[in-house]
Amino acid sequence: MALKVFNTLSRKKEEFQPIEHGKVKMYVCGPTVYGYIHIGNARPLIFFDVVRKYLETLKYEVDYIINFTDVDDKIIKKANEMKKPVSEVAEQFIEAYLEDSKNLGVKQATGYPRVTENMQEIIAFIAKLVDDGYAYANDGDVFYRTNKFAEYGKLSHQKIEELQYGKRIEVDERKENPQDFVLWKKAKPGEVFWESPWGDGRPGWHIECSAMASKFLGKTMDIHGGGQDLQFPHHECEIAQSEVVHHAPLAKYWLHNGYVNINNEKMSKSLGNGINVTQLLSKYSGEVIRYFILSTHYRNPLNFSDEIMEQAEQSLIRIHNCISNLNYRLKNTNDDNNVEQDLEQKISLIEESFHERMQDDFNTADAITSMFDLVSETNQYLNQEQVIQANLQRLKGVFNEMNAILGLFTEENNDLLDEEVENLIEERMEARKSKNWARADEIRDLLQQQGIILEDTPQGMRWRRK
Repeated sequence: MALKVFNTLSRKKEEFQPIEHGKVKMYVCGPTVYGYIHIGNARPLIFFDVVRKYLETLKYEVDYIINFTDVDDKIIKKANEMKKPVSEVAEQFIEAYLEDSKNLGVKQATGYPRVTENMQEIIAFIAKLVDDGYAYANDGDVFYRTNKFAEYGKLSHQKIEELQYGKRIEVDERKENPQDFVLWKKAKPGEVFWESPWGDGRPGWHIECSAMASKFLGKTMDIHGGGQDLQFPHHECEIAQSEVVHHAPLAKYWLHNGYVNINNEKMSKSLGNGINVTQLLSKYSGEVIRYFILSTHYRNPLNFSDEIMEQAEQSLIRIHNCISNLNYRLKNTNDDNNVEQDLEQKISLIEESFHERMQDDFNTADAITSMFDLVSETNQYLNQEQVIQANLQRLKGVFNEMNAILGLFTEENNDLLDEEVENLIEERMEARKSKNWARADEIRDLLQQQGIILEDTPQGMRWRRK
């Protein structure tokens, strides 16, 4: 098997071959920190976490960078509304982002560079573009000459003469051409600013990533990722800036995840239908949110609704219950037998299918199907009165192998050795023996309130979480 990824640049699947043997350099555009992240931000956050973890499973050393845009018009506006310094507002939402990431089961990136901490590198990058004739200054602003880069549009597959302006790209009479984009913005009175050869100001949006990516990952990285909405203009502009400075491709592979819709409508500020991840985490676990996002192929549109989230939660409960049952039998089974060959063959086929699906452009949706195949096989085996420790260990090992990549359960959520619950169950059993039915019912009700379900099995009384 060989890992294949869909490269936005070529519009086809390509075999993944890193630039440097055994190492992968990956950059994913992070948030502009003026508010809490929404479910649309969570999709690349979770998906590229899986990409990173799968590459590590393949024994690559992954250098993974996510940037923070911590100075921007939106942040300045938010700071004015909150009557706080820009730096305080940025810090507040960076901390919230990192907390949400942790709650979503996302592994920390190798680095989180901030615009404000890399200003000299950004200014030097702009100066190089000016010196080489690819940029020009006008009244304190600096613009990039888009028509000077012949390949502009190659990522989004748009012709420069057909591009529409006036929406995301400002039409400014100071520009030589409407398609030129800003590299340095002149500061308005009272705004935060940095000194530069062109006057006091701050960077434009696109230049930040070019400067920070080259600083932390070099001229060419293996993977550049982000949401589909970043293909144009952001990533297109990054390419234009970086490739004329470094005379090398910015990235070998470009990966973009699809949009998130809310109740079959495009998520947008104008509709006011964005869903805050922090609020969503108060209703659903991070594992449920991960399941929801990973159950659709990353390049396809993803639709959010309460009904779909509830379905995700029920599907995840099925996985959790299987793991709980498996853990219970593991703790109550002792023998020295080897893994049975018939079961080993079935497990190996499931394990192989999981990796085949992951290596087909990180197809997490089908990989989850493989996990459910393992759930079915495990449940069938656990229904037997006599089980073998080695078989259980093999099943558990494959679950852990899959979960190390997908992150759909944590051991602490499935560990039945909760002393308080065990003590209550023992007390209930004693109450029933002494015919203290009132106390037995009281304990049963208390356990039910805590989401604990009691079950009589051939191996005795056991419990599981709802």
